[in-house]
Amino acid sequence: MSWDPITRIIGNLGIYTKIDFKNREVVECKSTSSLFRGYSVFMKGKDPRDAHFITSRICGICGDNHAVCSIYAQNMAYGVKPPPLAEWIINLGEAAEYMFDHTLFQDNLVFVDYCEQMVKETNPGLLRTAETTEAPNAGIHGYRTIADIMRAFNPFSGELYRQALQVSRITREMCCLMEGRHVHPSTLYPGGVGTVATPQVFTDYLSRLLNVLDFVKKAVPMNDDIFEFFYAALPGYEEVGRRRVMLGCWGSFQDPDAVDYQYKNMNDWGRKMFVTPGIVLDGELRTTNLVDINLGMRILLGSSYYEDWQSEETFVSHDPLGNPVDQRHPWNQTTLPKPQKRELDGGNYSWVMSPRWFDSRTGDHLALDTGGGPLARLWSTALAGLVDTGTVRATGHSVEINLPKSREFGEMQLEWQIPRWANTIERNRARAYFVAYAAAMAVHFVEQAMGEVRAGRTKVFSDFDVPDEAIGCGFHEAVRGVLSHHMVIRDGKIANYHPYPPTPWNASPRDMYGTPGPYEDAVQGLPIFEENGPDNFRGIDIMRTVRSFDPCLPCGVHMYLGGGKVLKQVHSPTFGTGVSG
Repeated sequence: MSWDPITRIIGNLGIYTKIDFKNREVVECKSTSSLFRGYSVFMKGKDPRDAHFITSRICGICGDNHAVCSIYAQNMAYGVKPPPLAEWIINLGEAAEYMFDHTLFQDNLVFVDYCEQMVKETNPGLLRTAETTEAPNAGIHGYRTIADIMRAFNPFSGELYRQALQVSRITREMCCLMEGRHVHPSTLYPGGVGTVATPQVFTDYLSRLLNVLDFVKKAVPMNDDIFEFFYAALPGYEEVGRRRVMLGCWGSFQDPDAVDYQYKNMNDWGRKMFVTPGIVLDGELRTTNLVDINLGMRILLGSSYYEDWQSEETFVSHDPLGNPVDQRHPWNQTTLPKPQKRELDGGNYSWVMSPRWFDSRTGDHLALDTGGGPLARLWSTALAGLVDTGTVRATGHSVEINLPKSREFGEMQLEWQIPRWANTIERNRARAYFVAYAAAMAVHFVEQAMGEVRAGRTKVFSDFDVPDEAIGCGFHEAVRGVLSHHMVIRDGKIANYHPYPPTPWNASPRDMYGTPGPYEDAVQGLPIFEENGPDNFRGIDIMRTVRSFDPCLPCGVHMYLGGGKVLKQVHSPTFGTGVSG
């Protein structure tokens, strides 16, 4: 069975599966992308000061994340440090973006898969149970039963669905107050920002934030209720979308007191970010060092429509600390597209390459995933235990989120605890908690920005010159996960530029070692809980799993359901004729 396309911002996602209905399991999955973008090709020769304006257009939903990441890479290449107020303004804009995007995706797209109408069509028995199951947090969010929550998720008619649209509007306004425009910022630059920092602009931001806090305080307990119900009502549902814990987070929200954008100090200022970078492997925090994270990046081929660049030019042989840089590192990549026919059985089938992280301890190329963004961010931050702003505290095993008094609610503390699994439900649950995390951080950022203004430190830009020769790298978190921009400057122009957003990490096909990408790995082996048979199968658990990674707003799904194909017939005197595969 195939779902193609699952419409996306970056490329067109197709999911191709082989399903064993007798054993109710997905036995094989291939993730494809049918669109070539080519930013790494046409960035060459451009003025590096235009990089953030151009790369913002990579995505129509998280363009500001790309702009910010590009600015970070440019700051490093130019050797410029923005004033503290500029950093607080960027952090405020990015916090608003996380709240905007996660709310829109979670409540207007993800929860359609958990709404009353969808559950009625795919698991009517589950809906009957939901009608008689009381919601544990009803006293907070106001919905008496789990079925009442599901009705609130119904598209267009559901109360929560409509409320989320209003919150998305408010948070988008917050982003515009800081970044000038959404989704392609007009006031963010290398060296600082063009935002006019007045008490009024921060007050306008804060007044909207208080409205968002009211929504968040209801949404998180409601998310917990619906997800705990699925675990309890469908024993074994934790296996849906479960894969080995291999999470990557590149960090977010710079600390102006620590960051200087110098590569030699990148480990130090990276660990001071308000979302801690890290690689989590089997529950262990392998590293928080951005230098190690950078040097471990490898771009592999295998099932992609590209020629290998191993014999091409090496742009960066060693990093500024003298460490050797691999030929398959983004600094050294040359994009050589090779259009060809899609071959799902043993051939090439996607325009997405296969980013991997090289584990020097084991020699493995790890197919890290982002957990949809929030799962990796919260997991890495929790284990590192470095963040403590008063509004957010990482404990080593959890993240405490302290939300101040708002219009409808008093102070509230939420705690995201490291889960037992990296699966579909926990990716989705983490998204609700990260909206709360971003809101709590925004409270802290507003206080810091207002402190700068009250002290008369209103400078928001530092001058710089573009060097003839330089390299830079920016590390950030797009809404749905890891984001890096690597740039090489020669003769004052861009000689090489490679942005790596979460899409290629999550949607990558099988690499040169045969390792499946995260979508493929999470869907392959997935148990089927849907009550429908092959003739009217909706694939709801597959769709929930793919969407749990937040694949760039899958706003339209088209499914082709043929009669199937017999892969093997077995004749047995005992059991007669059966069909497998």
